[in-house]
Amino acid sequence: MTTSETLFARAQELIPGGVNSPVRAFRAVGGAPIFMQSAQGAWLTDVDGNQYVDFINSWGPMILGHAPEVVLDAVRTALPHSLSFGAPTRREVELAELLTAMVPSVEKVRLVNSGTEATMSAVRVARGYTGRAKILKFEGCYHGHGDAFLIAAGSGALTLGAPDSPGVTQGVAQDTLTVPYNDLAAVEAAIAANPDQLAAIIIEPVVGNMGLVEPSLGFLAGLRALCTQHGIVFIFDEVMTGFRLAPGGAQQLYGVVPDMTTLGKIIGGGLPVGAYGGRADIMNQVAPAGKVYQAGTLSGNPLATAAGLAQLRYLHEHPEVYEQLEATSARLADGTRQIAKELGLNYTVNRVGSMFSLFFTPEPVHNLEDAKKADLPAFGRYFHAMLKRGIYLAPSQFEALFVSTAITDELVEKYLLACRESLQEAHAPQA
Repeated sequence: MTTSETLFARAQELIPGGVNSPVRAFRAVGGAPIFMQSAQGAWLTDVDGNQYVDFINSWGPMILGHAPEVVLDAVRTALPHSLSFGAPTRREVELAELLTAMVPSVEKVRLVNSGTEATMSAVRVARGYTGRAKILKFEGCYHGHGDAFLIAAGSGALTLGAPDSPGVTQGVAQDTLTVPYNDLAAVEAAIAANPDQLAAIIIEPVVGNMGLVEPSLGFLAGLRALCTQHGIVFIFDEVMTGFRLAPGGAQQLYGVVPDMTTLGKIIGGGLPVGAYGGRADIMNQVAPAGKVYQAGTLSGNPLATAAGLAQLRYLHEHPEVYEQLEATSARLADGTRQIAKELGLNYTVNRVGSMFSLFFTPEPVHNLEDAKKADLPAFGRYFHAMLKRGIYLAPSQFEALFVSTAITDELVEKYLLACRESLQEAHAPQA
């Protein structure tokens, strides 16, 4: 028995499912999860000493690879001055200045501790600002585990086959409308059926939680126009896409400015942190400036702000990072697509910037129903074949992959060789 298997057995006695976040349990692909020991650059090392090239990167924030010196130096500098104050600090102001400078929609911002906190808070503010109760989200978009979002959710909820969680009340469900992603007509119909009742529309502008799915041409601009027309607060959940697809996130990439934006762990260099921000008149509703209450002792904690400032300043000052990520990611995605075609599989590969997905279906994937057509048993075989060859992928068909600047040309070739062999293995006749 490996050390990972031993630890997982111990964990299952103490932690629900043996993990602290559901997708980590490997339920979608089978087998015991790998317990990690350390990471550096593109490489993960597990507790048994095995090494893997990482294409998860802590679900996005490790855009510079693991343990970059620019971030570690900032944390080392902050560390001797204590871990938390429960009082304001200089770096909170500096991080807010940087966020407002980089993200087009953000005029004012509030730091929190996670992406889930950010999305929960943004919706509450939208309700307080508009005086309306209902929100609209898109099937397969995951916005954290807040009650209002666990209706037709993606990510772990989708992987586990239970998108509607027990414990979410009927009252909450009634205030959450869901429509298919990339279906503007469905949004128009939902607004018409609920006149003057929608406080917010929240969306992953590029979806990462049913696999990588990009917006159709004109979809985001159409949503922007509808929200403006009907007085609805338009929220971009950029917990995954913020600072990854462009210095200003998906809103910069697509030229569509929402009313509010939620951000996550990338603004902490991987440490627990989040933020929500937007137009000043909306954000001025937040206590103590306004009456919409939200608070957090650890919000803007000194280590996370130090790490976040270091990483975001680096990205802000080195736009060539995005050129490198684009080139590397294009080689990975195009190579994967070509290999699948040569093997007669014609599988779908979606990519935007440094996020991509291989869907085990030959049909285009534009929404949740398309994604669910994937051959999940074949994906599970592929995942384990890649793992055996030292490539660490997301343990679910319904998760995007994330590329870091630590992925060299040699590692691209390693991935593509492993991809070819693993696809062949996944589709070999089963005994």
